[in-house]
Amino acid sequence: MWSAGFRPFFLGAAAWAAIAVPVWLAAYVHGYALRSMPAIFWHGHEMVYGFAMAAVAGFLLTAIPNWTGRLPVRGLPLALLALLWLAGRIAMLVPGAALLDLAFPAALIVVVARELIAGRNWRNLPMLAALALLFAGNLLFHLGIYAGLRLGIATLLMLIALVGGRIVPSFTRNWLAKSRTGAALPAPEGWLDRAALLITLAALGSWVVADLTWPLALAGTGLGLRLSRWRGLATVREPLLFILHVGYAWLALGLILLSLEVPSALHALTVGAVGTMTLAVMTRASLGHSGRALVADAVTRAIYVLITLAALLRVLSPLAGAQTVLVTSLAGLAWSAAFATFALHYGRFLLAAQRSGVKSATGSS
Repeated sequence: MWSAGFRPFFLGAAAWAAIAVPVWLAAYVHGYALRSMPAIFWHGHEMVYGFAMAAVAGFLLTAIPNWTGRLPVRGLPLALLALLWLAGRIAMLVPGAALLDLAFPAALIVVVARELIAGRNWRNLPMLAALALLFAGNLLFHLGIYAGLRLGIATLLMLIALVGGRIVPSFTRNWLAKSRTGAALPAPEGWLDRAALLITLAALGSWVVADLTWPLALAGTGLGLRLSRWRGLATVREPLLFILHVGYAWLALGLILLSLEVPSALHALTVGAVGTMTLAVMTRASLGHSGRALVADAVTRAIYVLITLAALLRVLSPLAGAQTVLVTSLAGLAWSAAFATFALHYGRFLLAAQRSGVKSATGSS
């Protein structure tokens, strides 16, 4: 359990995602407050700074040893980090415990900074900046400035744009080359990719600071053009790969919908992009780093169907009229089922001893 960061944090992220949404749904349906605040704000905080923050921690603590060549954070230090994250979840149900919730992201920044600097891995210092922004957004939230949620969401979306832009074409290229189907390989990184990322960074920044939405259309279009060059349709028969393309597609689509001020656009980005990409990375990394074959079994495919259903239902829920609460509840149940299924099915791998012959599933770039 404490041999690698993906084990406790992927399991914790999935379990909390499965639990927290039904808690919010009960409060939403019956009009309850959570931790002396409107339930919608508690829900937003726990999805961004509870669930997603744990997934980010699991990814970084697993990828950094590949980036730096250093030994992973493990044992007691890893257990203490996980305990701080769990304490934060408890704190969010107890009034007056904000500082405890901030302890985990602060500690994670220190650990990641130490590893990147000691390993002289300057290329991935933007990951440290992303953690700092997540800490700042969480702090703003606890100061009563709920725009901190928007900062957190924007940071997660930028991470998907950046990290997804590395791993999706890389994994696709490797798979297509090995499959020998003769299909064209993803286009190499070029000026279009760099321009799309810069536009996305500027657009998300303008959305957070000035509530401007029209630049998001340019960002979504740019990311969509990137995605179109990665040969996603050629990976349909390989679910572990295709779901990565689906997650990135939600990011591009969600930004365009948000620029058009579609009511459900934010959930196209959170449930669609963040939820799908998180499960895509967690399933792949859990298999690869536990020494198992990178093959999507029937349960894994069901997880992907459930998260896609959750995203579609949540995006369409404002169109349901009098049945909006019902459709929103069904979306929440599909979300919880996806993550509960991951926790139950992949929990066996996360808690078991590592098999030999492990290959990197998070990339070495």
